[in-house]
Amino acid sequence: LMRDRGYSTYMSGKWHVKVPADYVFDESRHIRPGMPGDSWGRDGGGQRVVEAIKKGGDVAAAMPIGYNRPKDENDNSWSPSDPSFGGFWEGGKHWSEVLKDDALDFLKDAASSEDPFFMYLAFNAPHDPRQAPQEFVDKYSVDEMPVPQNFLPEYPWKDSIGNGPGLRDEALAPYPRTKYAVQKHTQEYYAIISHLDQQVGEMLDALEASGKMENTYIFFTADHGLAVGQHGLIGKQTLYDHSIRVPLIVCGPDMPKGEKRSQDVYLQDIMATSLELAGIEKPNYVEFNSFLDLVKEANKASSYDAIYGCYMNYQRMIRKDGFKLIVYPHGKTVFLFDLNQDPNEMNNLANDPNYSDKVNTLFNDLIVLQKRMGDELDLSNIQLEL
Repeated sequence: LMRDRGYSTYMSGKWHVKVPADYVFDESRHIRPGMPGDSWGRDGGGQRVVEAIKKGGDVAAAMPIGYNRPKDENDNSWSPSDPSFGGFWEGGKHWSEVLKDDALDFLKDAASSEDPFFMYLAFNAPHDPRQAPQEFVDKYSVDEMPVPQNFLPEYPWKDSIGNGPGLRDEALAPYPRTKYAVQKHTQEYYAIISHLDQQVGEMLDALEASGKMENTYIFFTADHGLAVGQHGLIGKQTLYDHSIRVPLIVCGPDMPKGEKRSQDVYLQDIMATSLELAGIEKPNYVEFNSFLDLVKEANKASSYDAIYGCYMNYQRMIRKDGFKLIVYPHGKTVFLFDLNQDPNEMNNLANDPNYSDKVNTLFNDLIVLQKRMGDELDLSNIQLEL
C-alpha cells in the first residue's frame, strides 16, 4: 500500500511470517528468524525435554546449555557476552548492531532522495538468548536487580495454561524459581535492552543528520513482554499485563511531546495509523483502527470498548473498564483483577460475592468478543461453573 503511493519501502531484521519479506518490501536485508538459533532447537534439546516430561524422566538433565540456569550463585555454565554460544553472536557481529548498520546504510541513501520512505526495523532483541557485550552486562549488578512484587517460586496453573517446563521460554530458569535466578535473568534482560537502546540512538542521530527527522514519524513498540519472575513465570505466553502491555511511543511532526495516553489500543492499529499519516485510505479488509485521534486528543475515547486476548486454546481474556477477566479453560479457572487498584494482578476477585455481577458481565462480553473474532473455543464448562 505504501509502495503504491510512491514510498520507498525497506525492512531489516526479524521476519516471523510466511510471506517472503522481499515480496512485501522494495528492499530487505538480513532477514532473521523468530529468534536467534540456540541449542534448544539446533541439537534437539527441546525434543529431549518433551520426551523426558512424557516419560517422567529427569527433565533438568535433558535441558540444553543455556537453559535451566542459574542453579545457584556459582553456576557459570553460560555467558551472555561469549560469542562461542552463538545466538545473537552468529555471524560475528551482534544482530542488533547488524540491523543498526543496515538502517544507517538506508538512511544515507534516503538523504539524497526526494521520495518518501517507509522503513520497518525489527530487532530480535531483547528476545532470549539475552546476549550483550560485557560492558553492558557490567552496567548491572546482579544483587541490585529488583525482584518483582508478584514473584512466585512456581505458578500453580502453569501446566494447565501451556506454561510448563516443556515450553521453551519457561525452561530458561530452574523450578522452583529462585530470587537469584530471577535477578540473573533480569540483569541479562537489562543488558540487552541497553545495548539495543544504543543502536536506536545511533539510528536517530543518523536520521537527524539526513535532514529527514522533521518530516518523519516514528513508532517504537515491541513484542510481548517477558515475565522474568512475575507470577513465577519467565516468558511471555500469558495474558497478565506484564506480557500483553508493551511499549508504544509515537513521535513526529505535530505530535504532542512528553504526553501519555491511557486508552487501550491493539498493536495492529499501528498499520492503520501509518496509512492515515500517509494519506492512504484504509482498505475494508483491515479490521484495526488508526489511533491518530487519540494521540492528538487526550480525552478521545478508544475505538474499542474492550480488548480481547488469547493464547492458543489455553487462555482467554477480556480487558474492559479498568478490569480484566482471565479464563483458563483446561483448569476451569477464572480470574478477575481490578487493574487500577491491583496493577500487579495479585488479588483475584473472581470468588468474591461482591464482584459476581462483574464476573458474569465480563464473561458474557468475552463470549461476544469470541464470536466477533471467529474464536470457536467452547467456554461453556466455565460458564456453568460460574
